[in-house]
Amino acid sequence: MRILSWNIQWGRGLDGRVDLVRIADEARDFDADVLCLQEVAVNHPALPGMPAGQLDQVAVLRGLFVGFEHAYGVGSDLPDGLGGRRQFGNLILSRQPILQIFRHLLPWPAEPEKPSMQRVAVEAVIEAAEFPGGALRVITTHLEYYSASQRAAQIGRLREICDEGWRHAVAPRSSAEPDSPFAVLPRGEGVVLCGDFNCAGGPAELEPLTKVGADGTAPRLIDAWMLAHPDQPHAPTVGVHEVSFSAGPQTYDYFFVSENIAGRVRDVEVDLGTRSSDHQPVVLTLDWGRLGF
Repeated sequence: MRILSWNIQWGRGLDGRVDLVRIADEARDFDADVLCLQEVAVNHPALPGMPAGQLDQVAVLRGLFVGFEHAYGVGSDLPDGLGGRRQFGNLILSRQPILQIFRHLLPWPAEPEKPSMQRVAVEAVIEAAEFPGGALRVITTHLEYYSASQRAAQIGRLREICDEGWRHAVAPRSSAEPDSPFAVLPRGEGVVLCGDFNCAGGPAELEPLTKVGADGTAPRLIDAWMLAHPDQPHAPTVGVHEVSFSAGPQTYDYFFVSENIAGRVRDVEVDLGTRSSDHQPVVLTLDWGRLGF
């Protein structure tokens, strides 16, 4: 299984041009089973470079990935002044069936002196009989850029979300209620967490994700890069090419996996060549059938 994580900056390349077809063409080259895309916009004509024909970027991307199921999670959801909504969030596209979708709003502590917006984590429970619990939870997110304290609160909540999902997987709720909204489906005991963590502090800022959970039972999270490349520093994912928000190469985009599927990690790759966004795409490769530890 190959999972792509990419902050696509609403399809805006370093040439200033918004081109979702270009994004899709490059994403297909990775042959990913699941695509996790951050900064996907709906009805935001004022974003730099936004062409009139691509305002509903979810619809455009769905049309470019025929046969993929989708899960869109909105962080910023605002009126457009014309009776509609302006939305900004994260999109998961999956070649495998999606059993359940969860949209988790992340903490947003008031910090009036800094610009910020509501952030979201999107969880797609992918049908995968070969994984523990018969499914795999894939969660993607995009954390606050301007505030370290807001990121810290969001990182703490992400850890709780991963732990809660595991508890639902190992102790499913009662199936006594027959109405269909109460359907009990596999949640999956393993989780992949990825996205743009905007962590200027580097891996140390993300360390709370890898700590033992509050009750000591849920599997801890492990940085997938360190599993695939234990003797190498993280490859940079921003500032590889000149961008305004980074003085040089840094790593903002990560994959984490739960310890119970860590043995399945085969590789983590960063494409350092593309200039189709201000972030570089990252790909995680997992074994389908080999048991983890």
